[in-house]
Amino acid sequence: MRSFFPLVLTGIAVTPAAAQAADMQVTVNIPRLNVAEYHKPYVAIWVEGASLAKPTNLAVWYDVNLKKNEGAKWLRDMRQWWRKTGRTLNMPVDGISGATRAPGQHVLRFAEGKAPLGKPPAGSYELVVEAAREVGGRELLRIPFQWPPKSAQSLKAQGQSELGAIGLTLKP
Repeated sequence: MRSFFPLVLTGIAVTPAAAQAADMQVTVNIPRLNVAEYHKPYVAIWVEGASLAKPTNLAVWYDVNLKKNEGAKWLRDMRQWWRKTGRTLNMPVDGISGATRAPGQHVLRFAEGKAPLGKPPAGSYELVVEAAREVGGRELLRIPFQWPPKSAQSLKAQGQSELGAIGLTLKP
């Protein structure tokens, strides 16, 4: 005898996938300079915009290994960063501070909802990268962008002296 079990659907709920966090990738090129006395630059990378009460620091590269944190006294050479947020920080800051970088390409990745990027509100922003070098110059580059990104984007700015090409890749 063949039994028949009625198929009963119990209202399987179809929920949309949880909203995915957006990603941000920053590429910083430090050019190799042909100068008599070369020092690796101090570099600050941050996001600022009308929707933020204060800038969000993503990275600050300086000489963190000097005794008594003496490397921090040269941070004020990155004048824009210093005025915006640097002078209020007690360096080094965990997750943001790092050693100076050699010439070449450096890639940093940030995810929405995780430190140091956090969860910025929707709006217009600028990625700002500033570099200053002992016995050298200072340079600042800005890349405007919208957050959250509606589609994958790749934005760039080109430096002239202390910074090479700066890239910002956004993924929704």
